[in-house]
Amino acid sequence: MKPFLLLLCFALLATSCYEANLDCKSFRTGTYISEISIQGKKQRTTSIRTDKLVIETYKGKTDTASIRWVNDCEFILTKLHPKSIAEQHAVSIRIISTTKNSYAFDFGIVGNPHRQKGTATKLAN
Repeated sequence: MKPFLLLLCFALLATSCYEANLDCKSFRTGTYISEISIQGKKQRTTSIRTDKLVIETYKGKTDTASIRWVNDCEFILTKLHPKSIAEQHAVSIRIISTTKNSYAFDFGIVGNPHRQKGTATKLAN
């Protein structure tokens, strides 16, 4: 029993010290393709992100939003020209893991606890 407890304590200690390597600063600007799943179907959005704006193209329609970084790994998008009340709500996006040229994120309406997940791949700086 003692060896099992010792092994369990070691495993907990080793995993509690592990911290995911997030390189969020590499994804502040650039051109991206994002993928999310809507009702079981993959949907793609192309976006160009600058320090102050995001220009997104989804299903042939282009939209522009302002971007405000909350911290290195979280930002808020607010549409500049909303066409409905629903589009007036800001969207919070959190980068939750990164690789060399992509990141996983979750997103949702600011103030709403429901969040969805997606991935983004950087195409260019």
